[in-house]
Amino acid sequence: MAYYEAVRRILIIIFVINIVTALAKGGYGLLTNSLAMSADGLHSLFDSTSNIIGLVGISLAARPPDKEYPYGHAKFETFASLGIALLLFAGSIQLILAAANRLQSQSAPQITELSFAVMGITLLINIGVSAYEYILGKRLKSSILVADSMHTRSDIFASIGVILGLVAVKMGYPLADPVIALLICGLILLTGLEIVRDSSKVLLDKALVEESLIIDLTKSVVGVCTCHSVRTRGMAGEIFVDLHIGVDRSLSIDAAHKVGEDVESMIKSKIPGVRDVVVHLEPKDYCELKGTNCLEINRY
Repeated sequence: MAYYEAVRRILIIIFVINIVTALAKGGYGLLTNSLAMSADGLHSLFDSTSNIIGLVGISLAARPPDKEYPYGHAKFETFASLGIALLLFAGSIQLILAAANRLQSQSAPQITELSFAVMGITLLINIGVSAYEYILGKRLKSSILVADSMHTRSDIFASIGVILGLVAVKMGYPLADPVIALLICGLILLTGLEIVRDSSKVLLDKALVEESLIIDLTKSVVGVCTCHSVRTRGMAGEIFVDLHIGVDRSLSIDAAHKVGEDVESMIKSKIPGVRDVVVHLEPKDYCELKGTNCLEINRY
């Protein structure tokens, strides 16, 4: 629960910051008729909306396992990440339509010193927010925080593009405003696709740990002679492991069970984020055990 409380607290902080930057960029963009600034403000507003989705996803993911969901509800966090991606795609469509209209009308926005000041300050805020959220997301192994930081990171490049567009408009190139807005749309779409790609790995149960690493750790446990059929699934901070091990068929049930417990303890202690390990025991004849650490099983 400490993990979910930490993620929830971070999302609330980021939500407040995103609302402030969205109002600053979007409001002044509308005031000066700058499509690029308005687009960037809308992008930041979607950042805030994604924070709300993240908070809802984290609340659902924090629910403990039950009879209906014995593996827990952690994938709600991944679904929330996909929700962020969908918002990015929806926002891009709106911006593309607005940019197309501006290219046809060829109207020019009003550029002032305050325009540059607003964009400069919000750019610095976005850089700090993205770095803060990404670092903590990696530290906590939170897919929702990493996805949201990527969303905010796209805001950084978008803001740089807007500033360059403002400079171009100031120099007498009004079409730079809708062109920059279209470039921002492309950036948003790429960010959304990256989030979908990372989320699909979790939903499709992509292997999270190298099979060879688990086999080496397992074979280092006294009493294990073989290890195969290794499978891993879940999320970076909540990994489930299944594997088969061979033990001497002469071992008592208690002794064989103890070997399985040692394997579980070994894997959990050496691989961060492992929540559960299921060990399937297979009997092996003594002659198959020569040259392995199974010869040391008399300690049981």
